[in-house]
Amino acid sequence: MLGNDLADHYRRLMIEDREIWACANLLVQQHGENAWFVAARRADELLAQGEMEGHRTFRRILARIKELEAVKPDGPLH
Repeated sequence: MLGNDLADHYRRLMIEDREIWACANLLVQQHGENAWFVAARRADELLAQGEMEGHRTFRRILARIKELEAVKPDGPLH
């Protein structure tokens, strides 16, 4: 049974990670170069409210935004 619990735990993390990437991508689409600021501000707001899980989630989104911003296309985008 422990193996199934562990597998379920990792499956939830995988889905959550995809959702984090989707949120980061959406913020970049909506806010462009200001996406990092929007995510950082929300993380700070949640921290001030004592919402630690939400704060951690937005810190993860912020990290993914920085990764998305670091990707530079090598050539023209058609």
